Amino acid sequence: MSPIQGIAQVASAIPAAPSPGAAASQAGAGGFLDSLKSAVGKVNDVQLQAGQAVDALMTGQTQDIHRTMVALQQADVSFQLMMQIRNKLVTAYEEIQRMQI
Repeated sequence: MSPIQGIAQVASAIPAAPSPGAAASQAGAGGFLDSLKSAVGKVNDVQLQAGQAVDALMTGQTQDIHRTMVALQQADVSFQLMMQIRNKLVTAYEEIQRMQI
């Protein structure tokens, strides 16, 4: 049985939090954006692989329902993780908007 790699791929693409007092730079902002795009791309790839596994099962190209179900679960968990990260980012943005200057 192979390990589920969808979550590890998405989690590894998220950069570590910067240390307190570290100056924000243009490269840091670009690095975060690139990491976020990469993570979304990996989630998309997992979703496409799950779709291909379902198509292969439905057309009779494969009889391995176990691998198909694992692919579907990987896609589901990866998508749920992405949605939680999105929710946290939206909450942080809203909190920054409420800050008084």
